[in-house]
Amino acid sequence: MPDTSIPWHQGAWTHLPEVTVEDGHLDVTAAEGSDAWRHTAYGFVHGSEHALTAPFAVGEAMEVAFRAPWNGEFDQAGVFVRIDDERWIKAGIEFADGHLGLGAVVTDGRSDWSVGFVDEWRDADITVRVSRWPDAIIVRAKADDGDWRLVRVAPFDPDAVATAGPFLAAPTRSGLVVRFTRWVRSEADESLH
Repeated sequence: MPDTSIPWHQGAWTHLPEVTVEDGHLDVTAAEGSDAWRHTAYGFVHGSEHALTAPFAVGEAMEVAFRAPWNGEFDQAGVFVRIDDERWIKAGIEFADGHLGLGAVVTDGRSDWSVGFVDEWRDADITVRVSRWPDAIIVRAKADDGDWRLVRVAPFDPDAVATAGPFLAAPTRSGLVVRFTRWVRSEADESLH
C-alpha cells in the first residue's frame, strides 16, 4: 500500500474544536478543559479530547505531523486510536512540569501513562506513527527528519473496529492552537527493530 494522504474533511471529530484549513494545514484550537483519561491515580474520567479519526484496520499505519507552542500545562497533541469510550490510545507530546514529554496513554477501562523527556523537540515538526498489528499497536515518533523512536508496544483487540487520527487537548487553559501538517495512511511497520 503506498502512502496515501487523508483529506482533513474525511475524518470525524470526537468533540468538535475550532478549526481552520489553510494552505493544506489544519489549525485546531482546543477547548479549555479538554482531555482524555479514565480513573487511574487521579480518580476522574475525562472524555472531551479533540480527535479527528478515520477507519484504522489491521495491517495499516497512520502518521500525523504537527507543531505547537508547548507553553500550557498538560498541552498535548499526537495520534488518537479509538475503539470506544473505554478503549483507546493517545500517543504523542505533552507539556508537563516544565518539560516536553513523548509518551502514550493506553486505556482499557482504566488509563496508564508512559512518558520520557524530549525537551530538544520543542521547536521541531513532530511526527507520530501508529501501526496496527493483529494483536498490538506500535507507536513511533520522530522530530523533523530525525530517526524514529519506539514509544510503545501496546496490546490491542484484533477484532475491534477502530479509528485513528490527529488529536489535541488543553486540560488547563484556553488558546492552545496546534498546526497539523500531515495525515497519512500506509502499511503497518513489519518489525519493531
